[in-house]
Amino acid sequence: MTELRVAIIGGSGIYRQSFIENSKEITLDTRFGKAALKEGIYQDRTVFFMARHGGGHTVPPHLVNYRANIAALKALEVDAIIATAAVGSLRREISPGTRVIIDQFIDFTKQRPLTFYEGEEGFVVHTDFSEPYCNEVRAAILKAGKSLGQNVIDGGCYICTEGPRFETPAEIRMFMNWGANVVGMTSVPETILAREAGLCYATIALPTNYAAGISTDPLTQDEVLAAMEKEIPEVEELLKASITEIKSSPACYCREAGKNYPGE
Repeated sequence: MTELRVAIIGGSGIYRQSFIENSKEITLDTRFGKAALKEGIYQDRTVFFMARHGGGHTVPPHLVNYRANIAALKALEVDAIIATAAVGSLRREISPGTRVIIDQFIDFTKQRPLTFYEGEEGFVVHTDFSEPYCNEVRAAILKAGKSLGQNVIDGGCYICTEGPRFETPAEIRMFMNWGANVVGMTSVPETILAREAGLCYATIALPTNYAAGISTDPLTQDEVLAAMEKEIPEVEELLKASITEIKSSPACYCREAGKNYPGE
């Protein structure tokens, strides 16, 4: 089998992957800054793991260096990225403990660098986002989840807010009217940058609670992290199974979309 290089970006509560063998820490310098991650093996595939918020959850969502992270994965010639994201549910039918394999997003961020293309290359690039997340990687995750008997939902709209504060009930009502299903703080610009770099990317959204105004209790970070701690064993099983399901020669548009990536 052709060697496949897969990266896992762990969100809140996901700071390690116990199944990665022969793991070593590496740091890459990119033109956007440094990116730290681990490299190892799972079965016959090279696997990289990156803790989005740092190993001790020290980096808030609006200050994550998304461009350095994705540039590093591009430099490592990663084929596919599976990201996890703790989210709040906007729909009663999407209960905590489910896994939503996102297929659309709404960008409600306000101050983040959103692109690799700032005109420095002497031309403007407008990237297609008709399918914001890689259908090939999504299909692999869905197949893996169903084989494990996990409650995976095929598709959902992730609205990304700036953070680090939680949203107001008025914002949540607006997001629901817009058609969003879950709310989080990290999928944008991560998925945008992955597409611009020509990398297959998909997100497993992990609802830890109902959003403000739906939940009757105040929201806390401790609640999110405690919920994620309980999910870690099953999430690891889903990630392992997903890695083995990803195709070595995908037929998606992702790589073609990255043809203008300026490189390092």
